[in-house]
Amino acid sequence: MARAAVTGSSGKLGRAVVTHLVEQGWDVLALDRVPSPRADVESAVVDLTDAGQAVEALAGFDEHRAPIDALVHLAAVPAPGLLPNAATFANNMTASYNVYSAALRAGVRKIVWASSETVLGLPFDEAPPYVPVDEEYAPRPTTTYSLVKTLEEELARQLCRWHPDLSMTGLRFSNVMYPEDYAAFPGYDADPALRRWNLWGYIDARDGAQAVRRGLEHREPGADVFIVANADTVSARPNDELLDAQFPGVPRRREVGEHDTLLSIDKARRVLGFAPEHSWRDSVGR
Repeated sequence: MARAAVTGSSGKLGRAVVTHLVEQGWDVLALDRVPSPRADVESAVVDLTDAGQAVEALAGFDEHRAPIDALVHLAAVPAPGLLPNAATFANNMTASYNVYSAALRAGVRKIVWASSETVLGLPFDEAPPYVPVDEEYAPRPTTTYSLVKTLEEELARQLCRWHPDLSMTGLRFSNVMYPEDYAAFPGYDADPALRRWNLWGYIDARDGAQAVRRGLEHREPGADVFIVANADTVSARPNDELLDAQFPGVPRRREVGEHDTLLSIDKARRVLGFAPEHSWRDSVGR
């Protein structure tokens, strides 16, 4: 049984990731600043901005002695505007550096981490260069939060240069949703502008968890990043109508289906085998 440490294990995505990995036969060590909601999973409370705590958490202490095979790093201030920018930067950048360094010291050579759709240029006050957006154009951070996500991607590339046997997979998650969130989705159709900020994208937490597992199974050395979104948009309006209203001058690189995601998941499908299994339409009948 492979053993993975999951940081941010009590967060919205983290809870789904822990559940999915356990169901798939992984041994999970849940790490967060707050206690795990699951009594059946090994867990520890840790502040990853403290380098010593990060080292102990990954190397083992007291009853947490089993070696770690892989790291899933989800812990972060999860969005811009929740804390002052300097606090967001200090927390997220420091925690990432500390946990990666600790993992390397512990002999871990497989890391999956949460990057973000925000590096694509969200909230798209400046229009994207084309649609569907993909991983081919350079990051366009617009907030301190997305700046850190961009720097973390570069950090991964440099760490993999230092350690040629290291595999780091960054997942640019879209807006994480649970099934209970889907009741609000029909209301987005009243105004196409309501969700233009991320091209009407989302990721079901269960599909996000699947992407994490597939990232763990991807053993190619080096750093790589993937957009992770669901296969459809949040809107019942057709894509042509949405784009004509909000991004009329943006080139359309290829034809997309009426409700196909405009956050391209082609690379994640091709390289990782990611295959979204859920849709808000299944919950609300749209």
